Amino acid sequence: MSGYLSFVLTLALCLTSGCIKLPTAPPQSPRPGEVFDLPKLKSIGLVINKARNEKRFPGGVLWVERNGVHFTKAYGHASVEPVHSPAQPDTIYDAASLTKVVATTPAVLLLHERGKLSIDDSVKKYIPEFTGAGRDQVTLRHLLTHTSGLRPDISLAGWNGHAECIAKCIAEKLRSKPGEKFRYSDINFQLLDEIIRRVTNRRLDLFCEKEIFGPLKMIDTGYNPSLEKRSRVAPTTVTNGKALQGIVHDPRARKTEGVAGHAGLFTTAPDLARYSKMLLQGGKLDGTRLFKPETVKLMTTVQTPSALSLRRGLGWDVDSGYSSPRGSVFPLGSYGHTGFTGTSIWIDPFSKTFVIFLCNRIHPIEKSPSVSPLRRVIGTLAAEAVKGFDFDNVAGALPARDT
Repeated sequence: MSGYLSFVLTLALCLTSGCIKLPTAPPQSPRPGEVFDLPKLKSIGLVINKARNEKRFPGGVLWVERNGVHFTKAYGHASVEPVHSPAQPDTIYDAASLTKVVATTPAVLLLHERGKLSIDDSVKKYIPEFTGAGRDQVTLRHLLTHTSGLRPDISLAGWNGHAECIAKCIAEKLRSKPGEKFRYSDINFQLLDEIIRRVTNRRLDLFCEKEIFGPLKMIDTGYNPSLEKRSRVAPTTVTNGKALQGIVHDPRARKTEGVAGHAGLFTTAPDLARYSKMLLQGGKLDGTRLFKPETVKLMTTVQTPSALSLRRGLGWDVDSGYSSPRGSVFPLGSYGHTGFTGTSIWIDPFSKTFVIFLCNRIHPIEKSPSVSPLRRVIGTLAAEAVKGFDFDNVAGALPARDT
């Protein structure tokens, strides 16, 4: 018994003197209510449901995250015709032009980082046919910033398939000198798609799956969703009782078998959250480094000429007429993008916050009312919901431009 008492006394002495450390429970992650004003987040749901009731879209998915703490919710329906199905947090949406910044832009920047191409190379270097009448001066940077001088779209008539699409793009005449004007153009990203194919000898969807979506574990992101996933895809337009479900809505991307640089990607809010976190963490996620921090900075900061009245990154929007998801609170210097189908993403590197909203506003029919006003309200309310960050005094934010 005396030996046991001696052991107990010795153990007690060690514990009190600190020579033995007992295991401690890991610190608990903050809850959403500690990071966000929950009533303010609830008010986002109210405006989403108001828009639903106005028949602007059948439903959608919201994801708001700051410093690893997130709030997500699905609203309404993913489908109303020919069948009703509720929206789910992992509903797969036609990303439309989010393709530009989730697939094509990161693919180009990976190749740039690896020395396979340079964003300041001429397009002619990779597509020799793209020459004459000022085309020789167009660079990849011009394509990425929509300052190439090319018009928004090629005609839908007189071609079919990727090769004929690119032939049409190559034959396009410049409407202005490279770098002189901003003109949002799908042709820019169709040409970037072709450059990626020529440099890698791989189709864009295959390159992105191996080099971007796979490493980031974006398990539901890609082109042409498999039959097994089709039931989870929010359909777009319905014609003669049949919905486009898992088939890209963009008519030019449909003519290139669903794979294009400007549209064709399908994705979910959880997958876009992983992508956004990677960017906010300087190109790294869960131990996997996709980009160097310098590459992320290059991609997401202003790359347009100072003479222009708007500001764009490479692919990404910073401060332009397309910036509705920024709302009125997130600082200038945050960045994002929108998609025609109703998708949007906005990322603020200062407060480490991002906002994703996915919906299918063109279901069951293509509607003319824009969701830009709703995006602006969502962005404003999401920023107002962030606790403990002074958005009025952000170091490093861009100054407002004179208008």
